[in-house]
Amino acid sequence: MAENKKLRTPIVCVMGHVDHGKTSLLDKIRGTAVVAGEAGAITQHIGATEVPIDIIVNKCGQPQLINKFIVPGLLFIDTPGHHAFTSLRSRGGALADLAIVIVDINEGFMPQTIESLQILKRFKTPFVVAANKIDRIPGWRTNPEKPFAESFKNQSENVQQLIDTRIYELVGELYKLGFNSERYDRVTDFQKNVGIVPISAATGEGVADILMILLGLAQKFLESNLRFDANNPGTGTVLEIKEEKGLGTTIDVILYDGTLKKGDTIVVGSLGNPIITKVRALLKPRPLTEIQTEEKFKSVNEVTAAIGVKIAAPSLEKALAGTAVRVAGSDNADEIAKEIKTELEQVTLPTGSTGVAIKADTIGSLEALVNELTKEEIPIRKAGVGDISHRDIVEVAAIEDPYYSVIIGFNVSMLPDAREKIQSSEIKVFMGNIIYRLIDDYKDWVKKQKEQSEKTIAELIVKPGRFTIMPGCVFRQSKPAVVGVKIVGGSVKNNVEISTQDGDVVGKVKGLQLEGENISKASIGMEVAMALEGPTVGRQIKEEDTLYVNIPERHAKVLEQELYDSLTADEVETFESFLSIKRRDNPFWAK
Repeated sequence: MAENKKLRTPIVCVMGHVDHGKTSLLDKIRGTAVVAGEAGAITQHIGATEVPIDIIVNKCGQPQLINKFIVPGLLFIDTPGHHAFTSLRSRGGALADLAIVIVDINEGFMPQTIESLQILKRFKTPFVVAANKIDRIPGWRTNPEKPFAESFKNQSENVQQLIDTRIYELVGELYKLGFNSERYDRVTDFQKNVGIVPISAATGEGVADILMILLGLAQKFLESNLRFDANNPGTGTVLEIKEEKGLGTTIDVILYDGTLKKGDTIVVGSLGNPIITKVRALLKPRPLTEIQTEEKFKSVNEVTAAIGVKIAAPSLEKALAGTAVRVAGSDNADEIAKEIKTELEQVTLPTGSTGVAIKADTIGSLEALVNELTKEEIPIRKAGVGDISHRDIVEVAAIEDPYYSVIIGFNVSMLPDAREKIQSSEIKVFMGNIIYRLIDDYKDWVKKQKEQSEKTIAELIVKPGRFTIMPGCVFRQSKPAVVGVKIVGGSVKNNVEISTQDGDVVGKVKGLQLEGENISKASIGMEVAMALEGPTVGRQIKEEDTLYVNIPERHAKVLEQELYDSLTADEVETFESFLSIKRRDNPFWAK
């Protein structure tokens, strides 16, 4: 192997359901208190933490192993879960080399856990399952910072059985998703089985085991992937764009190949043409400093993959998170810019003539939002990066379909002029920082709107009804005819037209009485007095006749096409009977 071939730090992504402990685990590994300062203890943005090999082996209590490992450490990306994993791509696959899927051992798999595992399967990324919150198992005796096996020995038999039961529930869930798995200390071949490590991010129990397994996985399966040429031009992915005091606009980047130097010409992806600029400063986080904390950086002249690095350079204002950063030579910057632009254009954001409008803070978030909406079969009319603007409101206000006169904004704000404009419009805006919740909110809203709409339509639509004139119950022959009737199907209301079994309209219901009291509606089984305007008993109608509520054609069409499922069994029978009468002479009636 040539001397310039090196092994880079493996990039690790932590995935899992909201509140199952992603940030807490990283916090424990880092020994910092990022979680305490974060809203709702949910990871909101992407940061990177370099954990050198000596810290890991010391954490594991086995400093003698330092020479057994060839990787220089681990680089953790602290992500908002699986969305970042799918959106932060390196050319040819996911940015992360390894993953930890964290699951609450007491709650088991949740939709986001399953989604994370399906994504890892798609990308063929090696991973370990962290079964978190063992300290919340009833009767668990805490042994802070100890490896799991040591803590497990100190537990009662009942607690040990409970742990194993919970582990095997997870094994069953993983099997359903196509993974063989076992408690990590019982796994003989990590190529065939996923290791499940019981941990407590709160007490540190089992955390050392996770780190050791990640190192082992990297050593065993990734050695060839991690080899890189330090002489290669640096290649990375933009995590975040930030304003820094005294530096202006900077970009936080994960460098995953080659070397990046102060003074290098770099090409950075943006919404328009890629940015070609020169590196003014490289700021490297010190070990165990999380890149988001924005302090304790040191200025360096060059960095080598894999590392989280902050780049200060002119003209970075329009840089786009999730896009590529590449070092260019003096003669190929334009060519690289063209390649990056083509890559961006291939992020196919399907937009059509109908659907919702969506806005997100980064190209990666936008891609993730598009993926989730497409999965839910929610059409997208327009997709864009940036805050919700006045123009967005105007465009969406012109949409006629009320279910699509909607803007869904992920991790964005509404500009003041847009806020003003929305006061006078009827569009609906959904904003938030958790994608699945945004989509659930939109679906719930659509469901309620449709239910309300159906209720309104149902109230206006003439419903099926059928009744028989009872023998000996003619109280008046005409103007209006008053007869005793029995409702034999559906219901009858005041002011509906009445038709015969031949389909002829013979009059209108002018009144209904039950035991001398006026009522507005008579339902199946009721015997009531009915006043009919139009017919004369003995001519158009007679005793023992069966008559129908005459449903107008356009009402019948709505009933058959939109409200059929809401009809009761007797209403369906009455309606079908009425339709067969109407379609005797005109088969296309109400179609």
